Amino acid sequence: MIPLAVAAAAYLLYQLPPYLTLDPSRTHIASQFPLHYAILAAHVLTGGVTMVTLVLQLWPWLRRNHPAVHRWSGLLYVFGGALPSALLALVLFPFAFKPGSVAVLMSGILWAVTSVVGWVRARQGRYAEHRRWMLYSFAIVWGQTVWGFVIGMALFSLPVAVDVTYVSEAARWVGWVGNLLLVHWWIERTGRRGQDRMYGGRRSRSPEPAG
Repeated sequence: MIPLAVAAAAYLLYQLPPYLTLDPSRTHIASQFPLHYAILAAHVLTGGVTMVTLVLQLWPWLRRNHPAVHRWSGLLYVFGGALPSALLALVLFPFAFKPGSVAVLMSGILWAVTSVVGWVRARQGRYAEHRRWMLYSFAIVWGQTVWGFVIGMALFSLPVAVDVTYVSEAARWVGWVGNLLLVHWWIERTGRRGQDRMYGGRRSRSPEPAG
């Protein structure tokens, strides 16, 4: 949890200050219409709520010892972070930097869908499915924001010149798609381990036909 919290804090310290001042001149994105800065600021600030509540949601000690806090931080993650931030990203899509913008659009849609499905599964008491869908939600947003940022900075740090178009496409696709695939693999692998333990260390198999 400590590396996760440190990474989230570092990302927020980098992203939030230009928008906390409410000064459009401090951002690196030029306003293209009157409400552009306001929508962008709301998107970033709700994204900040997402990062904080994501860390709280993934903290096993908090989940075990303070389930009420886990539930309320989950509601805040979905309705104060994921949904508004994803919807605002969709509003900004027509004005976004074009390379990689489709990746951002897809991740925003899937982020909203997985968050809502995860919340619905919790309301239904289907907690195994709730855990799976919320981990998908976390994987998408963490991959798009943090890993996308890291990939972009790593490519720009190469000793050779790299076209910003390729950097943007790679960072915006590989970040969240790669993270989502990795989390899905981990869920399936740990699920199989649990089944193996139930059957005494061996996977159950159907009897082989005689003859």
